[in-house]
Amino acid sequence: MTMLAAQIILLTTLATSFISGIFGMAGGLILMGVLAALVSVAMAMIIHGSIQMVANGYRAYLLRDAIDWQVFRAYCLGAGLGVAALFFVSWTPEKRALYLLLGLTPMLIWLPKDRLHLDIKRTDHAILAGALVQGLNTLAGVAGPLLDLFFVRAEMTRQQIVATKSVTQCLSHLIKVGFWSVPVVSAAGWAAMPPYWLILAAIPLSMMGTKLGGLILERMTDVNFRHWMKGLVTVIGCVFLMRAAGLY
Repeated sequence: MTMLAAQIILLTTLATSFISGIFGMAGGLILMGVLAALVSVAMAMIIHGSIQMVANGYRAYLLRDAIDWQVFRAYCLGAGLGVAALFFVSWTPEKRALYLLLGLTPMLIWLPKDRLHLDIKRTDHAILAGALVQGLNTLAGVAGPLLDLFFVRAEMTRQQIVATKSVTQCLSHLIKVGFWSVPVVSAAGWAAMPPYWLILAAIPLSMMGTKLGGLILERMTDVNFRHWMKGLVTVIGCVFLMRAAGLY
C-alpha cells in the first residue's frame, strides 16, 4: 500500500465517520466504495471491518446497559448459520460484483417497512436477521439498510435500538474480518495484511468524525433527517450501480 493511498483512506475515514454521525449507514457505504477503489477486495473488507468493529464496539460499550442480550444471543445463532452457508457457497465477489452489491444494498431503504412485519424481538426473526445481515455484510461489507428492517416494529427505546444494533454489528464486522483474513494469511502470510498502524490511526479519526457528526444531528429535525438520509443513500447507491456497469 502506498503512502498516498493510506492518506486517502485516513481522510476518508474521518469524512465518512462524520457523515455516519449524521446519517448512520451512508458513511460506511462511501468508505467501502473508496477502499474498494484503492486496494483489493479482501484488503478493503479487512480494513473496513476493523474500523467499523471498533467503532460499533465502542458505541455498544457506552450504551451497554441498554443492550437487549436476548436479541443478541438469537442474532449470534443466525450469524453463525449465515457465515457457515458462505463457506459452502465458496463464492467471493470481485470488484464489479462488490460495486453491484454496494449499489443494491441502499435501495432496501425504499422497501415498505410497515408491511414486512419484521420484529427483532421475536427469536425467529432475530435468527433470520443474523443469517441475512451477516451474509450480506460479509459479501458486500455493509448491511445497515437490511438490519434496519428488523427494528421498525420492535418495542424498544431509541437507546436500546442503537445499543443492540451496535453490538450486533460489532460481531458482524469481527466475523467479516476473520472470513477475509484467513485466505489472505494462508496464501501470503501476515505480511499481506493491512499495516497495523493504518488501523490504529483510523480508529481515533472515526471516533472524532462520529462525535462531530453527532453535533450536526442534534440540530436537524426528524423530517429533514429522513429526507436527506433517503436522498443521500439513494444517490450513493446509484453511483455504485454506475460503477458496476462500467459507466465511469
